[in-house]
Amino acid sequence: MSSSSPSPKILLAKPSLAAGVPSSAGKFIRGSAGEDDSSLSAASIRSRLPPVGSLNLLSDSWDFHFDRFLPFLTDNTEFTVVGVIGPPGVGKSTIMNEIYGFDPTSPGMLPPFAIQSEETRASARHCTTGIEPRISAERLILLDTQPVFSPSVLAEMTRPDGSSTVPVLGGETLSSELAHELLGIQLGVLLSSVCHVLLVVSEGAHEANMWRLMSTVDLLKHSLPDPSSVSPHLQSSSLSTDKDKKDKFHEGGEEYMATPVFIHTKLRDEDLSPQSCEQMRKVLAQYFHSSSFSRPTTNDRVSVSKSHYAQDSGVDPKLLDLFLVPRRKDNSLELRYESCDSMLWRVRDHILSMPRPSFSRTVSERDWLKNTAKIWDLVKNSSVIADYCKTLQSSGLFRR
Repeated sequence: MSSSSPSPKILLAKPSLAAGVPSSAGKFIRGSAGEDDSSLSAASIRSRLPPVGSLNLLSDSWDFHFDRFLPFLTDNTEFTVVGVIGPPGVGKSTIMNEIYGFDPTSPGMLPPFAIQSEETRASARHCTTGIEPRISAERLILLDTQPVFSPSVLAEMTRPDGSSTVPVLGGETLSSELAHELLGIQLGVLLSSVCHVLLVVSEGAHEANMWRLMSTVDLLKHSLPDPSSVSPHLQSSSLSTDKDKKDKFHEGGEEYMATPVFIHTKLRDEDLSPQSCEQMRKVLAQYFHSSSFSRPTTNDRVSVSKSHYAQDSGVDPKLLDLFLVPRRKDNSLELRYESCDSMLWRVRDHILSMPRPSFSRTVSERDWLKNTAKIWDLVKNSSVIADYCKTLQSSGLFRR
């Protein structure tokens, strides 16, 4: 007689990590129940944690809820924040699951980030709402996000009169199309401000919408501090000008920008040839040549396959990280280059080993989250983004 199988568990930050103490290496270790009288049992810790479904940092109403996720964070300062942005169905959640280290062969375990099912795909719905966070054993804070350029997001936020249900700019009523455009920009600006690494995911070799979005983000991300530089006088946009705030939080320094990693998924074999990959690398470097995303590197970051790893004798000093991921194939005999799964693991290895930009000051996980909420307020009240919104309104490209 077989007993009923245990219910699946969501892979998330374990209570032991949320309540642990830092080891000498900066990692968090679990204390056993018998170590001292003051130690908390796993059950009592778990009872304090919010339900998994309530952990979204950004809700569908575009409000930031850091208190729900705060119990999972610690005073550890050795952590890395990885965000992702991209349109629907390109594999954002799949990539984040790989970076987390999720093993899909483990029985009775659900992935930390829900992936698009056949039913969801057939009904043209999106899986992720706002920002959904998870924490890996390596103290990676992973931020999966709702898709940009998403028809289902636009449909959900549209009132019968065509206005938006989401208060994008300080409660101002906007058309749903314009608000939907600004949602993606605000999301990109926030992630560029609070992440160490930002994955920019596109589908196919010739899709440039995400490149254009990130160029807009680069233009509009002004006067925003990193999560270690937020101070009380920066929290209200009405008390000081953008120039004043920029001078106060980074006097004499460069404006912070997360390191982007560009990933193109579902590529065909002809797009993975050495010639095509080299051409795509050059186009990417040229497109972002004068942007804040370009930064000096010591070696080529275009990753295609082990047998066709692009290398030049004259390396572009401002080369950007680029990964080209092929389509999944059921028959391994059809593979001409590296498989999809193998490339995704190469992405994970790269994220874990790459040098990341440092915030201007040392900050703990908990303070990072609290200050991220303050930066979100700055993003929603940015005069630069508001001026851009007015330009779009006057252009006639959106309904008023």
